[in-house]
Amino acid sequence: SEFGRSCLYARRLLESGARFVTVNMFHTLAGIPTWDCHGHPQAPATVHDHGARLCLEFDRVFSTLLDDLAQRGLLQETLVVAAGEFGRTPKINSRGGRDHWSGVWSALLAGGGIRGGQVLGASDARGCMPADRPVRPAELAATILHSLGIDLSVQLGTPTGTEFPIVGAAPLAELLA
Repeated sequence: SEFGRSCLYARRLLESGARFVTVNMFHTLAGIPTWDCHGHPQAPATVHDHGARLCLEFDRVFSTLLDDLAQRGLLQETLVVAAGEFGRTPKINSRGGRDHWSGVWSALLAGGGIRGGQVLGASDARGCMPADRPVRPAELAATILHSLGIDLSVQLGTPTGTEFPIVGAAPLAELLA
């Protein structure tokens, strides 16, 4: 698949010394089934597409990427992150899709000093709100920056001389090996 080829290219870039690689699962979001599953013409995916196609492809390709990186000795030094910008509403809309929902979202981290086999946080029974150990976006960002070896005590400056921290949170200590 296109996503599979993109992950293969990402692995090759890492082998060649790239420090940061981004892979998108889709070349466009317009008019094709993607994670943006509103069930309307611009975002036509529905919940059925998630189960029948998207989750299956993601699971197959992502797990293969992790296995490939591990077999080549790259996984411990490579943080792999799969995340989106929104969760999905707990209710299915009238078109069979799910709309944006910022109350609960998921991210998957592997390698790069992360202890595997963990789940951090949980939603309530309806998937509406965090019920246990909510993770703030700044904590996820701090964990990624920490994995990249960036000093989180660094202060960034503005042209007027104001300084502020590079990220306003600590890494997710529960996930670090």
